[in-house]
Amino acid sequence: MEEPKEKGLTSDPSQLDIQAAAVEDDLEHISAAEVNEIMAKYDRESATRIFSGKKALLIKGLLIAFTLFAISINTFIRLNAQVHRSMFIAFILFLAYLLYPARKNAPKNTNKVPWYDILLAMASSGSFLYMSFNYKQLISQAGSYTQFDMTIAIIAIILLLEACRRVVGLPILIVVSCFIAYAYFGNYVPGYFSHRGFSLQRIATHLYFTTEGVIGTPLAVCSTFIFLFILFGAFLERTGIGQFFIDIANSLAGKATGGPAKVAVIASALQGTITGSSVANTVSSGSFTIPMMKKMGYRPEFAAAVEAAASTGGQIMPPIMGAAAFLMSEMTGIPYSNIIIAAIIPAFLYFTGIMIMVHLEAKRYGLKGLPPEEIPNFFRLMLSYWYLLIPLVVLVTMMMTGYTPARAALIAIVLSIVVSMFRKETRMDFSTFLGALEAGARNIIGVGVACAVAGMIVGTVTLTGIGLKLANGLLALSGGNILLALFFTMIASIVLGMGVPTTANYVIMATITAPIVLQLGVDLLPAHMFVFYFGIVADITPPVALAAYAGSAIARSNPLKTGVQATKLAIAAFIIPYIFALNPSLLLIGSEPLDIILVTLTALAGMTGVAAATEGYIFAKMNPLIRIVSLIGGLMLIIPGIYTDLGGLALLSIAFVFQKLSSRKHL
Repeated sequence: MEEPKEKGLTSDPSQLDIQAAAVEDDLEHISAAEVNEIMAKYDRESATRIFSGKKALLIKGLLIAFTLFAISINTFIRLNAQVHRSMFIAFILFLAYLLYPARKNAPKNTNKVPWYDILLAMASSGSFLYMSFNYKQLISQAGSYTQFDMTIAIIAIILLLEACRRVVGLPILIVVSCFIAYAYFGNYVPGYFSHRGFSLQRIATHLYFTTEGVIGTPLAVCSTFIFLFILFGAFLERTGIGQFFIDIANSLAGKATGGPAKVAVIASALQGTITGSSVANTVSSGSFTIPMMKKMGYRPEFAAAVEAAASTGGQIMPPIMGAAAFLMSEMTGIPYSNIIIAAIIPAFLYFTGIMIMVHLEAKRYGLKGLPPEEIPNFFRLMLSYWYLLIPLVVLVTMMMTGYTPARAALIAIVLSIVVSMFRKETRMDFSTFLGALEAGARNIIGVGVACAVAGMIVGTVTLTGIGLKLANGLLALSGGNILLALFFTMIASIVLGMGVPTTANYVIMATITAPIVLQLGVDLLPAHMFVFYFGIVADITPPVALAAYAGSAIARSNPLKTGVQATKLAIAAFIIPYIFALNPSLLLIGSEPLDIILVTLTALAGMTGVAAATEGYIFAKMNPLIRIVSLIGGLMLIIPGIYTDLGGLALLSIAFVFQKLSSRKHL
């Protein structure tokens, strides 16, 4: 991001700076068309119809109109909660049917919308506007709905589910369909999970008319905090901050051993502060970092896995956490400031674990850093473009000092426009401004549909009481063993989180699996953080592993091997949640400053041991026995406690000394 001749912001910061990848041979070059193709394949929300001419202008106008409407109902137009949410989802469904074809492999550039999709757009939108315009009458009926009311409710739910299939994909649709089927066929379910069953009319009216269904808490947060945050991200990207993050990462880690992979980790962690999608993060920064890693000698599977694991970690990276931090605050009642402070050490350990494994891989294969001429100067970068960080800093500061997320996001949006004017190459013109408004609307469609469907899952859980039954069932299955119960909960969270966007992912975890952990006696915040972590790592856990598969498409590597490698790199995400579930001090809950320092240092040493055992290398190749010693020692150090720390330190010391002696023998 230095001046024109050097790496830096393009004159059009709204586009991915693919050329900045500095990949000279044709085989490694990733074109913008390939990036778009990969996004469309692995990120359903990107697989939209492509329009041209007047139709493109019309669609652009509708998207901008929606953004302006959503801003207005969050600022100077005050609406009843039911009206606010139903109008929001009505607009989203209208756009969803216009933009997303019925078949995934349907031609995207036909420049037309089939007549049936126009009808579906109007019907889906109208079915929710019916609630908006008749909410007073519906409230006065006190649950005595007419046959027409119930028909509208059933139509609205069916069309919402179809929009979910098109926009978000099958995984979340299958989950919600199973819950609805359970609500209907409950009297046929044998044994413990049996219930009396509910009629279709009862299910439909509960999910449609009450605030425990479609227009429940998930959609409420989506239509306010999450929408404004996504819009803020769209404006922030137009300032060129994404390329700034990559350049900063290059300047910090480019020279180091295995520099390109470390650049990928840092850049993806930073990028995670402005994106709410593991796949989008993988593709946007991976189009730069993966070819660079391959060029420097990293195996394709490893290069793709590093990017996927780091990009997925962006969703647990404070202060935004893929917008889940706002939802977590709303659903738990825990202040936002407490949540992001609690997330600091786990996120630090997650990325440190990846960095250590990257370093060991580089040492093992003798991989060097980037040439000096390809590395931007850190101080020159910061002196030139520090102002791009102002909106993000202000957003977090306002949230920490008690401002509402909505107000903080609105002020941050205005600031991102203002700071873009500081230099010519970051300056937004009117066209870029409209592009940000359009991008905000496009990016919220998938999240909005997912949150509305997640609200249906919440509704069926409250209707049937399956959440408590599932919790009690898993506890009984575990025989009261807390570690076994946590393990079952982990598996459930990974399965339920596969292919689900971050925000909806958290809602599902908070509704279905968090009560299980709470039943074990775990505190509220650790319980929610536990299930959220495992819901997120579903993006790199085979067999679905969408982020890993997106990275493998860029690296041209084996998808399954990439997913397995990404899971190994993210080993911290599979260990740390158990630790803070059993001992909340890792989340800085009820801890003294000295305890926090000790927990951080010992956990860091522990992650080194775990990473070394996973990679099978410290100073030389490790034999199986020393790998086991290193793994056990690392795990003991991660678990807070004086005896575990001393024991872990002793075992890790043995492993390191043995490795040092082995490396000298091979000299």
